Amino acid sequence: MEFINALFSLKANTIVLCGAFLVAFLGYALGYVQVKGLSLGTAGVFLVALLFGYLCTVPALENIPLLSKFYIGESSDAVLDGYGFLGDIGLVLFVTAVGCIAGPNFFRNLKKNVKSYVPLGAVIIISGAIVAVLFALIPGIGSAFSTGILSGALTSTPAFSAAKQVAEASGQGGLVSLGQAIAYPFGVIGVVLFVQIMPRILKADIEKEREAIRIVKPEGSASGTKAEKKAELLDEFGFASFGIAVIFGILLGAIKIPLTGEGFSGACFSLGNTGGPLIVALICGHFGHIGRLNLRVPDKVVKVFREFGLMLFLLGAGVEGGVELVAQIQASEYGVMLILYGFVAGVIMTIVPLIVGYIIATKVFKFRLFDTLGALTGGMTSTPALGTLIRVAGTDDVAAAYASTYPVALILVVLASNLIGTFIA
Repeated sequence: MEFINALFSLKANTIVLCGAFLVAFLGYALGYVQVKGLSLGTAGVFLVALLFGYLCTVPALENIPLLSKFYIGESSDAVLDGYGFLGDIGLVLFVTAVGCIAGPNFFRNLKKNVKSYVPLGAVIIISGAIVAVLFALIPGIGSAFSTGILSGALTSTPAFSAAKQVAEASGQGGLVSLGQAIAYPFGVIGVVLFVQIMPRILKADIEKEREAIRIVKPEGSASGTKAEKKAELLDEFGFASFGIAVIFGILLGAIKIPLTGEGFSGACFSLGNTGGPLIVALICGHFGHIGRLNLRVPDKVVKVFREFGLMLFLLGAGVEGGVELVAQIQASEYGVMLILYGFVAGVIMTIVPLIVGYIIATKVFKFRLFDTLGALTGGMTSTPALGTLIRVAGTDDVAAAYASTYPVALILVVLASNLIGTFIA
Protein backbone atom coordinates (compact mmCIF):
# COMPACT_ATOMS: atom_id res chain seq x y z
CA MET A 1 0.00 0.00 0.00
CA GLU A 2 2.77 2.44 0.90
CA PHE A 3 4.53 1.72 -2.43
CA ILE A 4 1.40 2.41 -4.48
CA ASN A 5 0.60 5.59 -2.56
CA ALA A 6 4.20 6.76 -3.00
CA LEU A 7 4.08 5.94 -6.72
CA PHE A 8 1.21 8.35 -7.36
CA SER A 9 2.03 11.91 -6.36
CA LEU A 10 -1.39 13.46 -5.89
CA LYS A 11 -1.80 16.78 -4.12
CA ALA A 12 -5.11 17.92 -2.68
CA ASN A 13 -6.07 19.99 -5.76
CA THR A 14 -5.18 17.12 -8.09
CA ILE A 15 -7.28 14.72 -6.04
CA VAL A 16 -10.23 17.11 -6.28
CA LEU A 17 -9.86 17.37 -10.07
CA CYS A 18 -9.68 13.59 -10.47
CA GLY A 19 -12.71 13.09 -8.23
CA ALA A 20 -14.64 15.89 -9.93
CA PHE A 21 -14.29 14.54 -13.45
CA LEU A 22 -14.96 10.98 -12.30
CA VAL A 23 -18.21 12.18 -10.74
CA ALA A 24 -19.01 14.21 -13.88
CA PHE A 25 -18.55 11.19 -16.15
CA LEU A 26 -20.60 8.84 -13.99
CA GLY A 27 -23.21 11.54 -13.32
CA TYR A 28 -23.81 12.28 -17.00
CA ALA A 29 -23.94 8.55 -17.68
CA LEU A 30 -26.64 8.19 -15.01
CA GLY A 31 -28.46 11.27 -16.30
CA TYR A 32 -28.48 9.83 -19.81
CA VAL A 33 -30.52 6.82 -18.71
CA GLN A 34 -34.24 7.21 -19.40
CA VAL A 35 -37.04 5.48 -17.52
CA LYS A 36 -40.36 5.86 -19.34
CA GLY A 37 -39.09 8.98 -21.01
CA LEU A 38 -37.85 10.60 -17.79
CA SER A 39 -34.20 11.24 -17.07
CA LEU A 40 -32.15 13.13 -14.53
CA GLY A 41 -29.98 14.88 -17.10
CA THR A 42 -27.33 17.02 -15.44
CA ALA A 43 -28.98 16.34 -12.06
CA GLY A 44 -27.51 12.85 -12.33
CA VAL A 45 -24.21 14.52 -11.40
CA PHE A 46 -25.75 15.56 -8.09
CA LEU A 47 -26.83 12.04 -7.14
CA VAL A 48 -23.47 10.53 -8.03
CA ALA A 49 -21.72 13.34 -6.15
CA LEU A 50 -23.92 12.71 -3.12
CA LEU A 51 -22.94 9.02 -3.13
CA PHE A 52 -19.30 9.92 -3.81
CA GLY A 53 -19.26 12.29 -0.84
CA TYR A 54 -20.66 9.58 1.40
CA LEU A 55 -18.18 6.93 0.19
CA CYS A 56 -15.26 9.29 0.75
CA THR A 57 -16.11 9.37 4.46
CA VAL A 58 -16.08 5.57 4.94
CA PRO A 59 -13.14 4.80 7.28
CA ALA A 60 -12.30 1.58 5.41
CA LEU A 61 -11.23 3.72 2.46
CA GLU A 62 -8.08 4.67 4.36
CA ASN A 63 -6.77 1.11 3.98
CA ILE A 64 -7.20 0.84 0.19
CA PRO A 65 -4.16 1.76 -1.95
CA LEU A 66 -4.55 4.95 -4.02
CA LEU A 67 -8.23 5.33 -3.05
CA SER A 68 -7.07 6.29 0.43
CA LYS A 69 -6.00 9.63 -1.03
CA PHE A 70 -9.68 10.41 -1.67
CA TYR A 71 -10.67 9.80 1.95
CA ILE A 72 -12.33 12.80 3.57
CA GLY A 73 -11.81 12.88 7.31
CA GLU A 74 -11.03 15.45 9.94
CA SER A 75 -7.57 15.95 8.47
CA SER A 76 -8.83 16.23 4.87
CA ASP A 77 -10.65 19.54 5.01
CA ALA A 78 -8.57 20.84 2.08
CA VAL A 79 -10.06 18.20 -0.22
CA LEU A 80 -13.63 18.95 0.83
CA ASP A 81 -13.00 22.68 0.52
CA GLY A 82 -11.74 22.03 -3.01
CA TYR A 83 -15.06 20.49 -4.04
CA GLY A 84 -16.88 23.38 -2.40
CA PHE A 85 -14.76 25.87 -4.33
CA LEU A 86 -15.60 24.14 -7.61
CA GLY A 87 -19.27 24.38 -6.67
CA ASP A 88 -18.95 28.11 -5.99
CA ILE A 89 -17.30 28.65 -9.38
CA GLY A 90 -20.02 26.65 -11.07
CA LEU A 91 -22.84 28.58 -9.40
CA VAL A 92 -21.38 31.92 -10.47
CA LEU A 93 -20.86 30.71 -14.04
CA PHE A 94 -24.39 29.35 -14.25
CA VAL A 95 -26.34 32.30 -12.86
CA THR A 96 -24.24 34.81 -14.80
CA ALA A 97 -24.91 32.88 -18.01
CA VAL A 98 -28.64 32.82 -17.22
CA GLY A 99 -28.57 36.58 -16.68
CA CYS A 100 -26.79 37.09 -20.01
CA ILE A 101 -29.45 34.99 -21.75
CA ALA A 102 -32.46 36.66 -20.10
CA GLY A 103 -31.06 40.22 -19.88
CA PRO A 104 -31.95 41.56 -23.35
CA ASN A 105 -35.66 41.09 -22.67
CA PHE A 106 -35.94 41.14 -18.87
CA PHE A 107 -36.35 44.87 -18.31
CA ARG A 108 -38.42 45.30 -21.47
CA ASN A 109 -40.99 43.03 -19.84
CA LEU A 110 -40.56 44.49 -16.35
CA LYS A 111 -44.13 45.82 -16.20
CA LYS A 112 -45.45 42.33 -16.85
CA ASN A 113 -42.95 40.87 -14.39
CA VAL A 114 -44.08 43.13 -11.54
CA LYS A 115 -47.74 42.30 -12.06
CA SER A 116 -47.38 38.55 -12.42
CA TYR A 117 -43.98 36.94 -11.95
CA VAL A 118 -43.08 38.84 -8.78
CA PRO A 119 -46.35 37.98 -6.98
CA LEU A 120 -45.98 34.38 -8.16
CA GLY A 121 -42.49 34.15 -6.67
CA ALA A 122 -43.86 35.54 -3.42
CA VAL A 123 -46.73 33.03 -3.34
CA ILE A 124 -44.35 30.11 -3.83
CA ILE A 125 -42.11 31.11 -0.92
CA ILE A 126 -45.00 32.08 1.37
CA SER A 127 -46.71 28.72 0.84
CA GLY A 128 -43.48 26.91 1.70
CA ALA A 129 -43.00 29.12 4.77
CA ILE A 130 -46.55 28.38 5.97
CA VAL A 131 -45.85 24.66 5.80
CA ALA A 132 -42.59 25.20 7.71
CA VAL A 133 -44.48 27.11 10.43
CA LEU A 134 -47.06 24.35 10.77
CA PHE A 135 -44.34 21.74 11.22
CA ALA A 136 -42.42 24.00 13.62
CA LEU A 137 -45.50 24.17 15.87
CA ILE A 138 -45.54 20.39 16.36
CA PRO A 139 -44.48 19.72 19.98
CA GLY A 140 -40.87 18.69 20.27
CA ILE A 141 -39.89 19.88 16.78
CA GLY A 142 -39.35 23.62 16.92
CA SER A 143 -38.29 26.24 14.42
CA ALA A 144 -34.59 25.39 14.03
CA PHE A 145 -35.19 21.99 12.45
CA SER A 146 -38.09 23.27 10.34
CA THR A 147 -36.18 26.23 8.92
CA GLY A 148 -33.31 23.90 8.09
CA ILE A 149 -35.74 21.64 6.23
CA LEU A 150 -37.20 24.66 4.42
CA SER A 151 -33.78 25.80 3.21
CA GLY A 152 -33.07 22.28 1.97
CA ALA A 153 -36.46 21.83 0.33
CA LEU A 154 -35.95 25.10 -1.56
CA THR A 155 -32.21 24.41 -2.10
CA SER A 156 -31.41 27.88 -0.74
CA THR A 157 -27.97 28.36 0.76
CA PRO A 158 -28.69 31.98 1.82
CA ALA A 159 -31.79 30.80 3.70
CA PHE A 160 -29.74 28.08 5.38
CA SER A 161 -27.14 30.63 6.50
CA ALA A 162 -29.81 32.96 7.90
CA ALA A 163 -31.61 30.16 9.73
CA LYS A 164 -28.41 28.78 11.21
CA GLN A 165 -27.26 32.17 12.44
CA VAL A 166 -30.55 32.67 14.29
CA ALA A 167 -30.55 29.13 15.73
CA GLU A 168 -26.96 29.27 16.96
CA ALA A 169 -27.98 31.95 19.45
CA SER A 170 -29.96 29.25 21.28
CA GLY A 171 -27.45 26.48 20.62
CA GLN A 172 -29.59 24.74 17.98
CA GLY A 173 -27.47 25.35 14.90
CA GLY A 174 -26.94 21.60 14.52
CA LEU A 175 -30.66 21.04 14.02
CA VAL A 176 -30.68 23.52 11.14
CA SER A 177 -27.77 21.70 9.51
CA LEU A 178 -29.45 18.33 10.01
CA GLY A 179 -32.74 19.53 8.49
CA GLN A 180 -31.00 21.07 5.49
CA ALA A 181 -28.90 17.97 4.84
CA ILE A 182 -31.92 15.65 4.96
CA ALA A 183 -34.23 17.77 2.78
CA TYR A 184 -31.72 18.98 0.18
CA PRO A 185 -31.52 15.83 -2.03
CA PHE A 186 -35.27 15.69 -2.69
CA GLY A 187 -35.31 19.48 -3.01
CA VAL A 188 -33.05 19.04 -6.03
CA ILE A 189 -34.52 15.89 -7.55
CA GLY A 190 -38.18 16.74 -6.86
CA VAL A 191 -38.24 19.93 -8.95
CA VAL A 192 -36.12 18.32 -11.69
CA LEU A 193 -38.69 15.54 -12.04
CA PHE A 194 -41.64 17.95 -11.77
CA VAL A 195 -40.62 19.99 -14.83
CA GLN A 196 -40.36 16.77 -16.82
CA ILE A 197 -43.51 15.09 -15.55
CA MET A 198 -45.94 17.99 -16.03
CA PRO A 199 -45.60 18.22 -19.84
CA ARG A 200 -46.23 14.44 -20.00
CA ILE A 201 -49.26 14.58 -17.69
CA LEU A 202 -50.74 17.43 -19.73
CA LYS A 203 -49.75 15.74 -23.01
CA ALA A 204 -48.37 19.08 -24.09
CA ASP A 205 -47.40 19.86 -27.66
CA ILE A 206 -43.75 20.71 -26.97
CA GLU A 207 -43.20 22.48 -30.29
CA LYS A 208 -46.34 24.59 -29.84
CA GLU A 209 -45.41 25.50 -26.27
CA ARG A 210 -41.87 26.36 -27.37
CA GLU A 211 -43.14 28.71 -30.06
CA ALA A 212 -45.52 30.32 -27.55
CA ILE A 213 -42.63 31.55 -25.40
CA ARG A 214 -40.10 32.17 -28.16
CA ILE A 215 -38.69 35.65 -27.67
CA VAL A 216 -38.72 37.74 -30.82
CA LYS A 217 -36.46 40.76 -30.63
CA PRO A 218 -38.25 43.72 -32.17
CA GLU A 219 -36.43 46.01 -34.55
CA GLY A 220 -34.95 49.01 -32.81
CA SER A 221 -34.50 47.13 -29.54
CA ALA A 222 -31.46 47.66 -27.37
CA SER A 223 -29.80 44.64 -28.99
CA GLY A 224 -30.11 46.12 -32.44
CA THR A 225 -29.02 49.72 -32.02
CA LYS A 226 -26.30 51.16 -34.21
CA ALA A 227 -24.20 51.93 -31.12
CA GLU A 228 -24.20 48.30 -30.06
CA LYS A 229 -23.38 47.06 -33.54
CA LYS A 230 -20.24 49.24 -33.44
CA ALA A 231 -19.29 47.95 -29.98
CA GLU A 232 -16.51 45.39 -29.85
CA LEU A 233 -15.57 42.43 -27.70
CA LEU A 234 -12.12 42.52 -26.12
CA ASP A 235 -11.61 38.87 -27.06
CA GLU A 236 -13.09 36.42 -29.54
CA PHE A 237 -15.17 34.52 -27.00
CA GLY A 238 -16.39 37.39 -24.82
CA PHE A 239 -14.59 36.14 -21.71
CA ALA A 240 -13.65 39.69 -20.69
CA SER A 241 -17.24 40.92 -20.93
CA PHE A 242 -18.44 37.87 -19.00
CA GLY A 243 -15.79 38.62 -16.39
CA ILE A 244 -17.13 42.14 -15.90
CA ALA A 245 -20.55 40.75 -14.95
CA VAL A 246 -18.94 38.22 -12.60
CA ILE A 247 -16.72 40.77 -10.83
CA PHE A 248 -19.42 43.35 -10.17
CA GLY A 249 -21.97 40.62 -9.46
CA ILE A 250 -19.83 39.14 -6.70
CA LEU A 251 -19.27 42.61 -5.22
CA LEU A 252 -23.01 43.32 -5.29
CA GLY A 253 -23.75 39.94 -3.73
CA ALA A 254 -21.25 40.57 -0.93
CA ILE A 255 -23.11 43.64 0.36
CA LYS A 256 -24.75 42.82 3.71
CA ILE A 257 -27.97 44.35 4.99
CA PRO A 258 -28.66 43.88 8.74
CA LEU A 259 -32.02 42.32 9.54
CA THR A 260 -31.99 42.88 13.31
CA GLY A 261 -31.07 45.60 15.77
CA GLU A 262 -27.72 43.89 16.36
CA GLY A 263 -26.38 45.41 13.14
CA PHE A 264 -23.75 43.56 11.14
CA SER A 265 -23.02 41.26 14.08
CA GLY A 266 -26.54 39.84 13.89
CA ALA A 267 -28.50 38.19 11.08
CA CYS A 268 -27.89 39.88 7.73
CA PHE A 269 -29.24 39.56 4.21
CA SER A 270 -27.10 39.48 1.10
CA LEU A 271 -27.71 38.51 -2.51
CA GLY A 272 -24.71 36.19 -2.37
CA ASN A 273 -23.02 34.56 -5.32
CA THR A 274 -26.37 33.78 -6.90
CA GLY A 275 -28.43 36.96 -6.77
CA GLY A 276 -25.54 39.39 -7.28
CA PRO A 277 -24.11 37.96 -10.54
CA LEU A 278 -27.62 37.27 -11.85
CA ILE A 279 -28.76 40.88 -11.41
CA VAL A 280 -25.56 42.39 -12.85
CA ALA A 281 -25.69 40.00 -15.83
CA LEU A 282 -29.32 41.02 -16.45
CA ILE A 283 -28.24 44.67 -16.49
CA CYS A 284 -25.31 43.97 -18.82
CA GLY A 285 -27.54 41.93 -21.10
CA HIS A 286 -30.08 44.74 -21.20
CA PHE A 287 -27.77 47.62 -22.06
CA GLY A 288 -25.55 45.53 -24.30
CA HIS A 289 -22.58 47.87 -24.31
CA ILE A 290 -20.66 50.56 -22.48
CA GLY A 291 -19.34 52.99 -25.06
CA ARG A 292 -17.49 50.83 -27.56
CA LEU A 293 -17.20 47.87 -25.19
CA ASN A 294 -19.63 45.10 -26.11
CA LEU A 295 -21.14 43.44 -23.01
CA ARG A 296 -23.03 40.75 -24.92
CA VAL A 297 -21.30 37.38 -24.74
CA PRO A 298 -21.76 35.14 -27.83
CA ASP A 299 -24.60 32.62 -27.42
CA LYS A 300 -22.39 29.58 -27.99
CA VAL A 301 -20.08 30.68 -25.16
CA VAL A 302 -22.93 31.48 -22.76
CA LYS A 303 -24.46 28.05 -23.32
CA VAL A 304 -21.16 26.33 -22.55
CA PHE A 305 -20.75 28.41 -19.36
CA ARG A 306 -24.32 27.60 -18.38
CA GLU A 307 -23.94 23.83 -18.69
CA PHE A 308 -20.39 23.66 -17.33
CA GLY A 309 -21.35 25.89 -14.41
CA LEU A 310 -24.41 23.78 -13.60
CA MET A 311 -22.30 20.63 -13.64
CA LEU A 312 -19.70 22.11 -11.28
CA PHE A 313 -22.36 23.47 -8.93
CA LEU A 314 -24.16 20.13 -8.66
CA LEU A 315 -20.85 18.37 -8.19
CA GLY A 316 -19.74 20.61 -5.34
CA ALA A 317 -23.15 20.65 -3.68
CA GLY A 318 -23.47 16.89 -3.97
CA VAL A 319 -20.07 16.00 -2.49
CA GLU A 320 -20.49 18.48 0.35
CA GLY A 321 -24.07 17.28 0.87
CA GLY A 322 -23.01 13.64 1.09
CA VAL A 323 -20.30 14.41 3.64
CA GLU A 324 -22.58 16.74 5.61
CA LEU A 325 -25.44 14.26 5.68
CA VAL A 326 -23.21 11.56 7.14
CA ALA A 327 -21.71 13.94 9.68
CA GLN A 328 -25.05 15.32 10.81
CA ILE A 329 -26.70 11.91 11.16
CA GLN A 330 -23.74 10.52 13.11
CA ALA A 331 -23.72 13.54 15.40
CA SER A 332 -27.48 13.64 15.85
CA GLU A 333 -28.88 12.83 19.26
CA TYR A 334 -32.46 12.83 18.02
CA GLY A 335 -32.84 9.33 16.57
CA VAL A 336 -34.03 7.79 13.34
CA MET A 337 -37.64 8.99 13.68
CA LEU A 338 -36.62 12.64 13.56
CA ILE A 339 -34.56 11.96 10.43
CA LEU A 340 -37.53 10.22 8.83
CA TYR A 341 -39.74 13.14 9.87
CA GLY A 342 -37.28 15.55 8.30
CA PHE A 343 -37.36 13.73 4.99
CA VAL A 344 -41.17 13.61 4.89
CA ALA A 345 -41.41 17.27 5.87
CA GLY A 346 -38.87 18.16 3.18
CA VAL A 347 -40.89 16.35 0.53
CA ILE A 348 -44.01 18.25 1.57
CA MET A 349 -42.17 21.61 1.66
CA THR A 350 -40.98 20.96 -1.89
CA ILE A 351 -44.24 19.68 -3.37
CA VAL A 352 -46.74 22.12 -1.81
CA PRO A 353 -45.10 25.31 -3.18
CA LEU A 354 -44.80 23.64 -6.61
CA ILE A 355 -48.49 22.76 -6.70
CA VAL A 356 -49.67 26.10 -5.31
CA GLY A 357 -47.39 28.00 -7.67
CA TYR A 358 -48.55 25.96 -10.65
CA ILE A 359 -52.22 26.60 -9.88
CA ILE A 360 -51.69 30.35 -9.41
CA ALA A 361 -49.58 30.62 -12.58
CA THR A 362 -52.05 28.79 -14.80
CA LYS A 363 -55.40 29.77 -13.30
CA VAL A 364 -54.75 33.34 -12.14
CA PHE A 365 -52.01 34.63 -14.42
CA LYS A 366 -52.91 32.40 -17.39
CA PHE A 367 -49.28 31.47 -18.11
CA ARG A 368 -48.41 29.02 -20.84
CA LEU A 369 -46.74 25.78 -19.76
CA PHE A 370 -43.07 26.68 -20.19
CA ASP A 371 -43.57 30.16 -18.72
CA THR A 372 -45.16 28.46 -15.72
CA LEU A 373 -42.39 25.90 -15.28
CA GLY A 374 -39.67 28.51 -15.78
CA ALA A 375 -41.25 30.73 -13.16
CA LEU A 376 -41.55 27.77 -10.77
CA THR A 377 -37.84 26.93 -11.06
CA GLY A 378 -37.03 30.53 -10.18
CA GLY A 379 -39.58 30.67 -7.36
CA MET A 380 -38.15 27.46 -5.93
CA THR A 381 -34.62 28.90 -6.38
CA SER A 382 -33.83 25.64 -8.18
CA THR A 383 -30.74 25.99 -10.34
CA PRO A 384 -30.67 22.31 -11.42
CA ALA A 385 -34.33 22.33 -12.49
CA LEU A 386 -33.75 25.27 -14.85
CA GLY A 387 -31.02 23.30 -16.60
CA THR A 388 -33.42 20.37 -16.99
CA LEU A 389 -36.25 22.61 -18.20
CA ILE A 390 -34.04 24.16 -20.89
CA ARG A 391 -33.35 20.64 -22.16
CA VAL A 392 -37.04 19.67 -22.03
CA ALA A 393 -38.24 22.87 -23.71
CA GLY A 394 -35.43 22.92 -26.25
CA THR A 395 -34.93 26.66 -25.81
CA ASP A 396 -33.09 29.07 -23.52
CA ASP A 397 -36.09 31.42 -23.52
CA VAL A 398 -37.45 29.76 -20.36
CA ALA A 399 -34.58 31.45 -18.51
CA ALA A 400 -36.47 34.75 -18.71
CA ALA A 401 -39.27 33.41 -16.49
CA TYR A 402 -36.71 31.95 -14.06
CA ALA A 403 -34.94 35.29 -13.78
CA SER A 404 -38.25 37.08 -13.19
CA THR A 405 -39.24 35.13 -10.08
CA TYR A 406 -35.81 34.27 -8.67
CA PRO A 407 -34.83 37.64 -7.09
CA VAL A 408 -38.02 38.05 -5.05
CA ALA A 409 -37.92 34.36 -4.05
CA LEU A 410 -34.32 34.71 -2.90
CA ILE A 411 -35.11 37.70 -0.70
CA LEU A 412 -38.31 36.26 0.76
CA VAL A 413 -36.92 32.82 1.61
CA VAL A 414 -34.12 34.45 3.61
CA LEU A 415 -36.58 36.72 5.42
CA ALA A 416 -38.94 33.80 6.07
CA SER A 417 -36.16 31.68 7.57
CA ASN A 418 -35.10 34.55 9.79
CA LEU A 419 -38.61 35.39 10.99
CA ILE A 420 -39.63 31.78 11.66
CA GLY A 421 -36.45 31.15 13.60
CA THR A 422 -36.82 34.36 15.59
CA PHE A 423 -40.49 34.31 16.55
CA ILE A 424 -41.42 30.63 16.75
CA ALA A 425 -40.00 28.52 19.57
